[in-house]
Amino acid sequence: MMMAKHEPVELPPTITVRELAQKLEVTPIELIKTLMNVGVMAGINQTIDFETAEIVAAEMGKEVRLAVPEAEKEKEEEAGELPLWRKWLLAEPAAKLQPRPPVVAILGHVDHGKTTLLDAIRHTNVAAREAGGITQHISAYQIEHDGRLITFLDTPGHAAFTSLRARGAKGADIVVLVVAADDGVMPQTREAISHAKAARVPIVVAINKVDKPNAQPEKVRRQLADLGLVPQEWGGDTIMVEISAKERLNLDELLEAILLVADTADIRANPQGRVFGTVIEAQVKKGQGVVATLLVQNGTLRVGDVLVAGTTYGKVRALLDFRGQRIKEAGPSTPVAMLGFHDIPQAGSLFYKVKNEKEARQIVAERQEAEKKAAQATPRMTLEEFFQRLQEGEVKELRLVVKVDVQGSLEPVVRAIEEVGERSEAQARILHADVGNITENDVMLAAASDAVIIGFNVKPDAAARRVAEHEGVSIRTYRVIYNLLDDIEKALKGLLEPEKQEVVLGEAEVLAVFPSSRFGKVAGARVRRGVIRRNGRIRVLRGDEVVFDGEIGSLKRFQEDVREVREGFEFGIGLKNFKDFQVGDRLVCYTIETVQSA
Repeated sequence: MMMAKHEPVELPPTITVRELAQKLEVTPIELIKTLMNVGVMAGINQTIDFETAEIVAAEMGKEVRLAVPEAEKEKEEEAGELPLWRKWLLAEPAAKLQPRPPVVAILGHVDHGKTTLLDAIRHTNVAAREAGGITQHISAYQIEHDGRLITFLDTPGHAAFTSLRARGAKGADIVVLVVAADDGVMPQTREAISHAKAARVPIVVAINKVDKPNAQPEKVRRQLADLGLVPQEWGGDTIMVEISAKERLNLDELLEAILLVADTADIRANPQGRVFGTVIEAQVKKGQGVVATLLVQNGTLRVGDVLVAGTTYGKVRALLDFRGQRIKEAGPSTPVAMLGFHDIPQAGSLFYKVKNEKEARQIVAERQEAEKKAAQATPRMTLEEFFQRLQEGEVKELRLVVKVDVQGSLEPVVRAIEEVGERSEAQARILHADVGNITENDVMLAAASDAVIIGFNVKPDAAARRVAEHEGVSIRTYRVIYNLLDDIEKALKGLLEPEKQEVVLGEAEVLAVFPSSRFGKVAGARVRRGVIRRNGRIRVLRGDEVVFDGEIGSLKRFQEDVREVREGFEFGIGLKNFKDFQVGDRLVCYTIETVQSA
């Protein structure tokens, strides 16, 4: 029977079997049978590519087409997952795209001259046009070189740069890596390279302090080549410029290199298109309210526009350029200070223009609700979760940040991990490997890339533990290399079981027993030590005998539901599937927690 002619169904480059069945309006069972007929064995949550989807759709009498433009598909294949703003940019009509100034972030090791370089560039290119120099009002500025603008993000610390990427913004187009010629590659240099590579942003190297008598620029080139940044003069593709930020030597050559890389990257935007960009930073200022530093990446932002950024919104009351002067509009790659947000938007969040404040309020309310659900339902990547997400087609590689105690251990550990990955279906990709304790920067890189941190004979410092807990980053430390490799191999093969331990929270004594229509009987008790928590489990002890072990059904004080009761206080408790309380019973409250491997 001939089917009626319908519009082709648009499909992304990859899709799960379940989603494809919904798109084609067939049952998953029908689709799986058809896949088997064409020689493809796939489960309901497995991901298939567009070509396979096209074949199976044809078998079922359906017509499909690729929804993503070829240009975007090629860029995704080259650069991995694209941030949302880049996807929006690809949706703009090609005929309306115009060259825009490149956005540059300067990264490098502490004391290698990042701030000095930023100051030298700013004053060399801006102060000459302004009497009395310039006062920096916001953390981004523009300079002009050979009649072309370049935007610099004044965020020399790579933690700030990673913070942007961690929230999907990736606002910089080019990274300038500053390396001191007298000091060479240092730990933060390697970290900065890892951050830039993870963000898949082209790198220009500025070999700084070449005016010093002990400068060794050739040594720096060799060190960087060993890390994968091969100089152009050696046949590689990394431009390296010898400079002195202090003496303002070869700054023009550095700016020319930036523009050359920008031309190669073909950086464009549509000034008349959709208005969106990245929040660089935000704070509350007395007398002004929330002041947000924004980087416009497409369209033209104007006073009066209504913007949404993350879980806040606002109407643009005023725009200030980097000189602190009021302006009425700002085009692509322009940094501005904006007044008008109701709350402080998160640094790195994407902002975009909406029709009116009613629409903005609705979007923000939906996002706030979604964030609550996501926080409860979607933890960060752990080794235990990796295989499940692999099976569901969500991930194809296990990303790792590796830290070891001594240099002699680094190469053997890295090589051993890579060999484990080569023997498995999934790949282990090491984003960064270095010597020393686990730091806050390591955690930020892991958070940005959804990676797991592996430590060998090292521990996280206090700041790293605090940030890891906040960002939900998994840190696993080991003292035995066999255990480390065994866990990674099990994760890649889906055999790893999480290590659990019981943590006792507190103990209470039953003082009285009361009838209950809901539970049969409930107990009145007093906390003898610790705390009794609603989300914990309860073990009922009668003498040395365990008479029940299970979940709490109700926890009350003075007829009101509570989340916890602390030492010395009385409370009422009902247990699921247990009513045989007796006065004198001991109630032990505990939780089961996943522990780090040793």
